[in-house]
Parts: sequence; structure tokens; C-alpha cells
Amino acid sequence: MPTRAPPKAASRHVALLRGINVGGTRLLPMKRLAELCTAVGCGEVQTYIQSGNVVFSASKPLVAKFPGVLAAAILQKFKMEVPVVVRSAEDLARVARNNPFLRKGIDPDWLHVAFLADAPTAEQVAALDPARSPGDEWVVVERDIYLHLPKGAGQSKLTNQYLDSRLKTVSTVRNWRTVLKLLELARSTEGEG
Repeated sequence: MPTRAPPKAASRHVALLRGINVGGTRLLPMKRLAELCTAVGCGEVQTYIQSGNVVFSASKPLVAKFPGVLAAAILQKFKMEVPVVVRSAEDLARVARNNPFLRKGIDPDWLHVAFLADAPTAEQVAALDPARSPGDEWVVVERDIYLHLPKGAGQSKLTNQYLDSRLKTVSTVRNWRTVLKLLELARSTEGEG
């Protein structure tokens, strides 16, 4: 996989792509995704599993425009519109520290995080229906939604489409194990992990 040294003043980030390589459709090979990230200026590019997780180093100016730049590159190369959400290593560390469901002792196997492109307003959060998916629980904290899905993500009615329509942004969901692994990978090059 091609790699490049990190740009000066680069920091570690994770790009979370939505809706690729699911059920044998919308195929985007991770090697090609890594090549695209390198081509647009990222360094130390590493992918994790096939569902569209990329750990990379980049400068602040690149990170600010990266979701649009990567989405445009994917559209041009693969003819697919793919939403991209980015979090810094520090953002992921905060998410890992502050999961309210872990403090309640809930089994991590039932925990997920919906990462939002933008922080919703209080009015948008109030538009989420607490009775929409009986048994499921959620807590919105800034640009993240902690999810407790005891029947599994596949049975939940708290879908990306629902969250996007109510919160007027783009969401992508990862299970708790993936969140922790991405944090580990993002820290590994920083010498913290």
C-alpha cells in the first residue's frame, strides 16, 4: 500500500465512509481507497476492515476540506456518492472515555456510535422520537450519538436515513469494538498506544 511521510504539523485522523462494501454491493477496495487518500495529500494511510475506515495523518487545512475532497475523488474514480465523516484521534479518545452506557455497565457488544458530520441543534435533537425503536437507547453528545442496541443494529429503527433526516446532517455508525480499534490505530503512530 502506498504511503507517504506525514505533512509538517500533521495530526492523526480517521475517515469513516458510509455504505460501501455492504452485502457485496458498492464495492470499493481498501487498497484503492488508501491510494486515493495518499493522492490527495494524506500520509501514514492505513485502512481497517472493509467497511470504509481510514486512519491517516494530514495538515489542518487538508483535514478541514477532506470529507469533500475524498468524496469527490471516490465519485470521479468509482462513480459512487459516498458520505465521509472525519474525526481526530483526540475526538475518538473523547468518545471512548465518555460513553454513558459503559458507565451503566452495559455489555459493549450492544454499543455503537453514530458519527455525525455536523453537530445538531437542540431543536433537531428534540425531533428524535424516543419511542421509534423500542428497547434501543441513545444519547447525543455534540457530533456523536452513543447507541445501545440490545436487539442488534440490524433490528434497530435508528437508521442512518432516520438520523440524517431528523438531524439534517450525515451520519455513519460503527460498533464499539471498531471505535476502540480505530482509536488504537490512530494513536499507534503518535506513540501513545
